[in-house]
Amino acid sequence: MSTTVERTTGDRAGEPAGGRAGKRAATSTAARRITALGRAELTLFGRSRGMLVGALVVPLVLPFSARTVVEDMDLAENGLSVGLVLLPGAIGFSLLFAVYSALVSVFVGRREELVLKRLRTGELTDPEILAGTSLPAVVTGLVQSLVLVAGCTALLDVPAPEAAPLAVLGLLLGLVLCAALAAVTAGFTRTVESAQATALPLVMVSMIGSGVMIPLELAPDRVASVFELLPLSPVITLVRGGWTGQLSGYEALGACATALAWTVIAVFAVRRWFRWEPRR
Repeated sequence: MSTTVERTTGDRAGEPAGGRAGKRAATSTAARRITALGRAELTLFGRSRGMLVGALVVPLVLPFSARTVVEDMDLAENGLSVGLVLLPGAIGFSLLFAVYSALVSVFVGRREELVLKRLRTGELTDPEILAGTSLPAVVTGLVQSLVLVAGCTALLDVPAPEAAPLAVLGLLLGLVLCAALAAVTAGFTRTVESAQATALPLVMVSMIGSGVMIPLELAPDRVASVFELLPLSPVITLVRGGWTGQLSGYEALGACATALAWTVIAVFAVRRWFRWEPRR
C-alpha cells in the first residue's frame, strides 16, 4: 500500500518521487560550480592593473567630469535636475565599462589562453562557464552602482527614488544584458588587444544615444523614438524613471520588453557565434 501511495504522489506531481529534491540538488551544485569559477576569475581580475583601472576608476570619474556640461542643459522643463541626469548616466558608465568592456577582454583572453576549452572538458556546462566567468565583473558593476547611488545622493542632492522597483529592475536587466552582449562581441574579436576596439562602437552609441550623457527627454521626438530601441536605452529609462516617478506603466512595460528582446537576441547570438577555441 505504501508503494502505491508513493507512486501516486509522484504521478500527481508530474515527476518521479524525489525529482524535486534532485532538481534542488542539481541547482545547488551548479551554483557552487559557478561561484568557484567566479572566485578564480576574481583572482585573475585583480591581477590586471589595466582592467582594474578601466572597470573601477573610469566609470566613477567620467560622469562627474561631465557635470559642467549637464548644468548647461535645459532640464527644468522636463522635470529633471543635474543629479537625476548624472546618476543614471553614472550607472550607464559602470555597465559599459565595468561589465561590458571588461568582459569582452575577459572572454577573449580566456579563449586565447585555452581556459574555456579546458573548462568544457569538465563538469561545467556552457552556461555555467559563461556565468562564472562573468560573475566578478557583474558583481563589480552592481557594487559600483550602489556606491554611485550613495555618492550622487550625498553630493548632488538626489532625492529618494519615487519608484525604486523600476530602478532595481533596470539595473538587473542592464547587468544581464551587458554580460550577454560582451559574450556576443567576444565571438567576433580576434585578440585581447583588439577587444577595446570591438567594444567601442556599442560604448559610443550607448553614451550618445541611450540617455547616458544626454537624456532622451531632451531629444526631438522622432530621434528619441529611434534611440529608445538601442540596447542600453531601456535600462537608463527604467533607472531614471525609477527616480523621477514620471514613467507610466505603458512606458515601463515597453522598456522592459525592449531590454528582454535584446537579451533574447544576445543569448541566441552567443549560442550561434560564441567561440570556445582561439580563432585561426
